[in-house]
Amino acid sequence: MKIAGLRVERRLGTSRLSAVATPLVAAALGLALSGVILAIAGQSPLGTYRDVFDNSLNGAGQISATLVSATPLVLTGLAAAIAFRARVWNIGGEGQLYVGAITGAAAGIVLGGRTGWVAVPAMLVAGSLGGAAWASIPAVLRTRFRTNEILTSLMLNYVAGLLLAYLIFDSSSYWRDTTSPGAKVFPQGKSLDPSVHWPGFVQGDLVMPLGFAVGAILAVGLLVYIQRTRPGFAVRVVAEAPMVARYAGLRPARTLISVMLISGAFAGLAGASQVGDFSHVLDPSALIQPSFGYTGIVVAALARFNPFAVVPSAVFFGALTNAGFALQGPDFPNGLVGVIEGVILFCLLSSELLVRYRVSVGSRVDDAPAQTASGAGSA
Repeated sequence: MKIAGLRVERRLGTSRLSAVATPLVAAALGLALSGVILAIAGQSPLGTYRDVFDNSLNGAGQISATLVSATPLVLTGLAAAIAFRARVWNIGGEGQLYVGAITGAAAGIVLGGRTGWVAVPAMLVAGSLGGAAWASIPAVLRTRFRTNEILTSLMLNYVAGLLLAYLIFDSSSYWRDTTSPGAKVFPQGKSLDPSVHWPGFVQGDLVMPLGFAVGAILAVGLLVYIQRTRPGFAVRVVAEAPMVARYAGLRPARTLISVMLISGAFAGLAGASQVGDFSHVLDPSALIQPSFGYTGIVVAALARFNPFAVVPSAVFFGALTNAGFALQGPDFPNGLVGVIEGVILFCLLSSELLVRYRVSVGSRVDDAPAQTASGAGSA
């Protein structure tokens, strides 16, 4: 008899109960582990969790702030969800967001003073087209030259970041303000005319950004596209069985390019939303520092690349972000906030392993028959 080691086997099927229960158990485990860390650090776990809820979801003002933080994550999460679901590894959502912000801001500056019914849709379209155009570069390199899209899309993030900084800090571009007194002291972008600021949906003290509403609507549309349309069926087939797709007459290269364009359009829309909804100026620091494109990948992974689940996943991240800002202080360091967020997210993302795979430890294997056969052969 001998003891085999750790084995990981893919499950042939997953029940709905386990798919729902496993993440809930993982979240509870994450909260429990975070509570232990808080207790060791001299903080009250229950008091901290109460403060998290109070500063993120307890009241219209807190919910509005959470939706603001969740808006770019909904759109970048959708960008990652469609790409990764199709087995297209687009890591370039960050750069596509930058380019979408550039093209969206350009449309807003050009149409400044026009009615919002013209300018806002124009910014939405311009941001989407900018992100899609930037995503087309790694898509073409992959289909024409077999270049790994992970590397090309990732490297293009840095190119887009440098381009964004160049337009504001190192040139006299169309986006840079060169006339105002403040701009002569420190480089800054042109402020958008108030007529092109994106309107929010107001219900009492609750304000929903337009970008969040658009993202929620597009999440439903993307789910319908994947599950109910012929192009969506082609995406599923190409992702799961490329050889079968070719045999059926589908074109994997065309599907890959279309997926990359859709993914880039979502990321570019997130950049346009940052300009139109919030900053109202092309600000490199405000776009680069938060790393919305990279966080969107985690948001999509937490949602298991389900477009509809991306929305609550982004809200969850937005709540954690706002709670972290409120909690940090002299007695509650920012690093502790990051540790709590990391533990919870690690448990949630690790639960995907248990949903898709079965882990067995120390299974016993009987090697007596093999020895008997060996002895018979020798005889």
